Amino acid sequence: MEEEAVGLGHGDEILWKSNIPPLLLLLIPILFSTIFILRSHLKKKNKPTFPLPPGPWKLPIIGNIHQLAAFSAGVPIHRRFADLAEQYGPIMHLKLGETSNVIISSPESAREFLRTHDQNFAARPYLPSADIIFYGSKDIAFCSEGDYWRQMRKILTMELLTDKRVKSFRPILEAEASKLMNLIGSEPAGGVVNLSRLLVSVGNAMTSRTAFGKIRGLEGSFLPVIHRILQALGGFSVGDIFPSNRLLRLISGTERHLKKLHQEADVILQGIIDEHVSRRRNRETEHLDKAVATGGEEEEDLVDVLLACTDNHLEVKAVILDIFLAGGDTSPVTVEWAMSELMKNPEKMNKVQREVRKVVDDACFNELHYLKSVVKETFRLHPPVPLSIPREGRETVVINGCQIPAKTRIIVNSWAIGRNSSHWTQPDQFIPERFLNSSIDYKGNDFQLIPFGAGRRMCPGMNYGIFVVYLLLANLLYHFDWKLPNQIKPQDLDMSEDSGGTVPRKNNLYLNSIPYHAP
Repeated sequence: MEEEAVGLGHGDEILWKSNIPPLLLLLIPILFSTIFILRSHLKKKNKPTFPLPPGPWKLPIIGNIHQLAAFSAGVPIHRRFADLAEQYGPIMHLKLGETSNVIISSPESAREFLRTHDQNFAARPYLPSADIIFYGSKDIAFCSEGDYWRQMRKILTMELLTDKRVKSFRPILEAEASKLMNLIGSEPAGGVVNLSRLLVSVGNAMTSRTAFGKIRGLEGSFLPVIHRILQALGGFSVGDIFPSNRLLRLISGTERHLKKLHQEADVILQGIIDEHVSRRRNRETEHLDKAVATGGEEEEDLVDVLLACTDNHLEVKAVILDIFLAGGDTSPVTVEWAMSELMKNPEKMNKVQREVRKVVDDACFNELHYLKSVVKETFRLHPPVPLSIPREGRETVVINGCQIPAKTRIIVNSWAIGRNSSHWTQPDQFIPERFLNSSIDYKGNDFQLIPFGAGRRMCPGMNYGIFVVYLLLANLLYHFDWKLPNQIKPQDLDMSEDSGGTVPRKNNLYLNSIPYHAP
């Protein structure tokens, strides 16, 4: 014990009593010094030779959140990003909380990220809000790229939303459009209608019938939950910009709120699935043909198709939520903005109505060239989802002389792209004529106009959404003449935007409807 105590007190005795050769002991400090120098050299060698994209100055912890909050209250986030991009460029770096983000605001930069480097940026970042709502991100929109995403996207594009199936929905969609026209027509001539509310209602009815086979009285239960989920997912939540900090989500109440919304939606969705499963079992038990088993009244809907493709009910519910969040809101918002722009530009309204009323059968949408230009111009000025769902880079790449590190989130500002003065003359003006002799389309190949995105993560429901927009807009323009109420002048029509994932009008569109009777 005494010797041990001495040994602990005198380092020289320990070294002397050790079996390490003295020469090697002298080399150890040199070895460590050499390793330190080599590591420092390697760090310098591996240090990025290209800078990050330009962006505003950042504060510790919160990054650029203070710059976004500094704008006047009520300004939508896509406009805030566009204003910053005017100063810092079309590829702009922002630190939001603990996340690194690059905002894309020009067609050229969008092409680089969504075509040239599309595969690298096809992943999704971890978003706690989407993870809670969509059953661990088992939907199509928010799940990351991989085998599951490829399988589900194949089901969506090959089974759910093929051209053939969208055409099979046509009678259902036309019936709902006809109900809307009858409802508006039942008002006294010149009566005021809340067109915004009516469009949301018919959009949800169309989605309900194509997804579930019937409307099911969801207005009082499911649809309010969907609306609240849209509000919760719009913008940047605390949990999504500090994804590793669950304590912050708990303190802010974000996680509790999202879980409550998820549970409310889950109860309703499970009831719908149980009904479809029961109906399917009855058909199999009775060995009846599907058309006979449904009495000839119920056709195969999207839930039937999903259940035939997968037995995992969580996956089915996540995809149903996707369909409702995208299909029930985006098309009505586009029609709302198209009607708003036409009311603000009476000469354009007269021109498109003359064209629509020359075509007896609304099956001939291809002949309505000016109507198609009106829709394209509406998409340019008012993309239904102005900011894309974030993508995430898998590897570090260099684009336009800037380094984009792996794990960086990429957000495309399609609203800013549609108003880019380098590509559009009078970018803030509603001029459908610009598309009459132009080959520019919205299908993901022309990056001046990408309301549905582009590349691998492009919206798979585009064909369905476009058909609904044409159908509703053509019917409204054919069956009614429209006037602004209360002697409001066209130039005084309020065009303020609301905030959220989709961007409807801030204030509902009220119009006087006068039934049109063909001569």
